[in-house]
Amino acid sequence: MKTISLKAAKYIFIIFLSFVIFGWTSVEFGEDETFFHGYAIEKPIIKIGLGVNLSHIQIRSSSGMKIYEVNPNYRFVAEDVAEVLIKGSREMLTEKFLIQVAQTREREEAEMLAQKLRTELEGKVYVTENTEGEISGIFQIKIGDFLTRGDALSFIKKLNQIGIKETWIMREEVTEEESKPLWILINEELKSLNDDTVLYFIPSNPQSYLSFKGRDYRGIFVLEATHKGIVLINILNLEDYLKSVVPSELSPYSFGELEAHKAQAVAARTYAIRNLGKYKDLDFDLDDSPRSQYYTGMGAEHPLSNKAVLSTRGEVARYKGRLIDALYTSTCGGMTENVENIFVEGPVLPYLRGQECVYENQNEWLLESSNVIHPVLTGGRNISPEIACLLSLDVIPPEKDSSFFEQSALFEDAVNWIGRAAAVMGKNNDSFSPDPSPLNFLTLAHLIMDGFGWHDRVENLLMESEKDFILRDYEGLSGQGRDFLAYLVQAGIFPPDKDLADTERLLTRAELALFLANVMKSYPEFGTQGIFKGILENTIQLEHEKTVKQFVLSPDIFLLKNSGSDSILASHVYLLGGEKVRFFEHEGEVRLMEIHSPAQTNILDRSSNFHRWQKRVSRKALERRINRYYPVGELVDLIPQKRGVSRRVVGISLVGKDSQAVARGLKIRRVLGLRETLFVIDREYDGEGVITHFTFVGKGLGHGVGLCQVGAFGMALAGADYKKILKKYYHGIKITKSY
Repeated sequence: MKTISLKAAKYIFIIFLSFVIFGWTSVEFGEDETFFHGYAIEKPIIKIGLGVNLSHIQIRSSSGMKIYEVNPNYRFVAEDVAEVLIKGSREMLTEKFLIQVAQTREREEAEMLAQKLRTELEGKVYVTENTEGEISGIFQIKIGDFLTRGDALSFIKKLNQIGIKETWIMREEVTEEESKPLWILINEELKSLNDDTVLYFIPSNPQSYLSFKGRDYRGIFVLEATHKGIVLINILNLEDYLKSVVPSELSPYSFGELEAHKAQAVAARTYAIRNLGKYKDLDFDLDDSPRSQYYTGMGAEHPLSNKAVLSTRGEVARYKGRLIDALYTSTCGGMTENVENIFVEGPVLPYLRGQECVYENQNEWLLESSNVIHPVLTGGRNISPEIACLLSLDVIPPEKDSSFFEQSALFEDAVNWIGRAAAVMGKNNDSFSPDPSPLNFLTLAHLIMDGFGWHDRVENLLMESEKDFILRDYEGLSGQGRDFLAYLVQAGIFPPDKDLADTERLLTRAELALFLANVMKSYPEFGTQGIFKGILENTIQLEHEKTVKQFVLSPDIFLLKNSGSDSILASHVYLLGGEKVRFFEHEGEVRLMEIHSPAQTNILDRSSNFHRWQKRVSRKALERRINRYYPVGELVDLIPQKRGVSRRVVGISLVGKDSQAVARGLKIRRVLGLRETLFVIDREYDGEGVITHFTFVGKGLGHGVGLCQVGAFGMALAGADYKKILKKYYHGIKITKSY
């Protein structure tokens, strides 16, 4: 029997380890787990790029890690290390500019067009495949190379002269070869590494995690050299990856509906699997930015989104058996768009068609109030909403006649009202028994300080120079009362009234009520915040502190509508679910409810801050921006040429004095610097009729194609499950298991 030499055994061992390390694909569907030197990662696995062309990499571990070096030789570098620092020179990068003149899905067609251009133009003509866009598999015809953007812009003018109008400047990084020394610092020992070294960082135990740039990550890290410099890759289970992606793409704090997060999980999983190998030239699948999917590690994880990922494990969306391009957008503004109108280089996809963002089974509730307060005016302002708050809490007597509030306030009124208000706010004011005196600003200031116990605020939070500054226009004020007045003016309780120091100027009940309401509203806990869920007979369902609770509605409820800054009394409010409310419960009943920004629309993404927006920009500023992409010269006007099925601008003419260009699809957002392309344009002119400013009035946020994320939240609020949500925004799909 022959024996194997030690040297031969060493090579067999290295080959075996190389197979263990490299003998896997991006996603595996066979065995349950893949092992990395004893560290198991459940399949399927995915590789996420955390950084490219890095020069300073600091990696930490929660409870130790092992480090292995592979290539050209395998060796064990360190065990149970808490922290390592890797330093290396960045790749020398410069830039070049190319002009894209056309694109097609067929390579043969692209090559024929490129050959035609080579006969007509000077300079290099390239055909490249775009693998990094939202819609991949596109062959681009480019002309270059240009050292500066200005050179490219000048060449576009020549292209325009021969009839080529559809151009786009593209910037590319160019790597310059140089020496790249690589060093690793472990336990204060500096070691040199080969340029082609591959390092594996593996947690010492399954409960450990690794950290990079202050973020914690599941799985393992791999560091290796590529043609774009040193890259750091996170290898982990696909479902664990989604636990970070789903809440990063759809906030569980702002949009906390499970079915919406389940829809997001299926969309994100489908996108991830379909786009595996997107960055195969850099040896990872996807990067961690929104260009792929936003991934920030364990810190983003949330119980709600974790539940959504686990409950949909392995589920993907398919159209006629093939994984779909599961594009999604934040806020569609009312309707999504046909994919080919936004991603003009891509195909017509039957599942990515324009879809109105409404739900046929939308619930609607009517909340009514017969409690009316006639306008109560003070300082030219109607303070009936403040009166309603005080009435609902029994702070002031149930007197709704405006003449009552027009009368001078009595000292007894102030003492009684302040005492009740302080009790509502949980203040201990048993010793609050002041001596009677005329009710002017100074007297009321003393009562507020005593009733609410604000003396410490004045003594410790107000500088002498501030007091002098606030009261610089008032003479004859001194002592403690002066300090009280200064604090109340600074806090916005009192106005800087010209009669502030006039002891003969008595306050009305309306003023007393307003100032007392200001005091109560200054407390952040004033009222209870909630999310409206529904009404059942005489009870209302509100989500409060992450729990849906039932509250009894008072038959004498006050309703307020708040459109952003001011509240107005309302006789009725239509509610669709999901509205933010502030309510006041007293003696077991909801006596007042303030509905914030009540939606005057049935559009599902109405709760988004970007459902409607405006942006005003000067012509000069827009001119500078446009000329970075198209050499139009002095900007004359912007003229929408074509709108899509959703009324989005999908083609816009950029009219300049030197030339005219047309931007299409997704490029419109970039060229104009807008949130969305669902907009109209208002113009402002000077005395000579020249445009000075453009105001874009628009709706939505994102590209507007596929799943509307906030719309999904709206459907979930209305009771739809995740499959209904997905099938609404992706036409004709089926939800299947991929593993």
